[in-house]
Amino acid sequence: MASGPVSDACLASDRKARSPALCGCIQAVANDSLNGAEQRRAIRFYRDHQSAQDTRQSNRADDERFWAAYTAYAERAERVCR
Repeated sequence: MASGPVSDACLASDRKARSPALCGCIQAVANDSLNGAEQRRAIRFYRDHQSAQDTRQSNRADDERFWAAYTAYAERAERVCR
């Protein structure tokens, strides 16, 4: 299992299903799917759910590119880490 900022945010979250194994798996997928800046941006979603909603609804090209990368990562993490 991997460690890093996504794993740390996952473990610190209020999600009931969190565990070191799950959060480590999510970090491993993030390492393969997102660059460092994208990972730092994604961890904000653990603390601020509205930030995710704002990004998803944004029309800014930068936000749209990030959201596409983030959703691909999230879908992959959901498949791999179950």
